[in-house]
Amino acid sequence: MEINKVNLDSKLKTFNEYWTPKIVGELNNQFVKIAKFKGEFVMHKHEFEDELFYVIDGKLFIELTDKTLEINKGEFVVIPKGVEHKPFAPEEVSVMLFEPASTLNTGNTQNELTVSELDKI
Repeated sequence: MEINKVNLDSKLKTFNEYWTPKIVGELNNQFVKIAKFKGEFVMHKHEFEDELFYVIDGKLFIELTDKTLEINKGEFVVIPKGVEHKPFAPEEVSVMLFEPASTLNTGNTQNELTVSELDKI
């Protein structure tokens, strides 16, 4: 197995689409993903998986049932399994996600934003 470092800036420059996570690493049955978000996503939850959102650049908002979180560059939040959440970003934001390999981006909600086959970049 070859061990290589990953440059997030150069990986982020390889795609422009929003809400389509890309796999940039794997560890302990977890995927390390990067994505660009802009606009509204869908309210959803993950029954069996926690999800970590780390903001690389920009500002991410996550609507919960009782409040809205603001996550700025260099900050992260862990959304526990079973918690309904809806990410949104008025402006483009770059995010790194840590989640089990089994995690579907739209959780318990399947629609046009669901990405079941992720690209590895």
